[in-house]
Amino acid sequence: MSDHPHSTNQPINFRVAGTIILLPVVLSDDGYAALPEMLRAEAESCDFFFVEQLRTARRFLRKLIPDFDIDGRNWYEIDLKSGEMMQAFRTALHNGQTIGIMSEAGCPGIADPGQELVAMAQGMGARVRPVTGPSSIFLALMASGMNGQLFRFNGYLPVESDRRKKSLRELESDSLRTGCTHIFIETPYRNGAMLDAILTTCRPDTRLCIAVNITGASEVIRTMRVDEWKREIPSIHKVPAIFLISA
Repeated sequence: MSDHPHSTNQPINFRVAGTIILLPVVLSDDGYAALPEMLRAEAESCDFFFVEQLRTARRFLRKLIPDFDIDGRNWYEIDLKSGEMMQAFRTALHNGQTIGIMSEAGCPGIADPGQELVAMAQGMGARVRPVTGPSSIFLALMASGMNGQLFRFNGYLPVESDRRKKSLRELESDSLRTGCTHIFIETPYRNGAMLDAILTTCRPDTRLCIAVNITGASEVIRTMRVDEWKREIPSIHKVPAIFLISA
């Protein structure tokens, strides 16, 4: 007998026949070695693709699988305001199709608009299968030496200088109070402005991790105190970067 009073000992069933496969994408142009071998077979199994950008998704698959039949698949760029796209997604699931969802980089569904499609698929009762792959958020956290028991990804901070500094002070204060590691990103061409804001706003003893070009040949993931970074300011202009702070 089950210990749970309401258990029926029945397997979890799926209400629609279609399957979602969440396909990871490289974090850097030379990061293909970080992808699992199984990704090729999983991508080949997909009839439909819903992707963040068509051009980069197709280019990625051509490099991953040189003889991949691009034209033999159905392609949709994720546009959550498009009734036509959303209906195509629902119809494909009801018809038992296998759908691949791809982000621009890293794992779909994490800091990615594909999450909304995954939520829809879950609501419809579809099977959703994630494929292991690189996530800059988790790889940076793993290598930072910061608290991996309590952390928060904050996405993009405000662009306007005063609001950005206010956000940094709030994150630092929360980290000081709770021990939470705060993670955030910036558009590569604004990396310098973000770093300057951190170094002029945060406490000298706050730890800052800067992770650039993760999984690439020029990958660097380094954690130091703010006052140490001030003596060794790196050049990170226009390179993929992620920032972590722990007060």
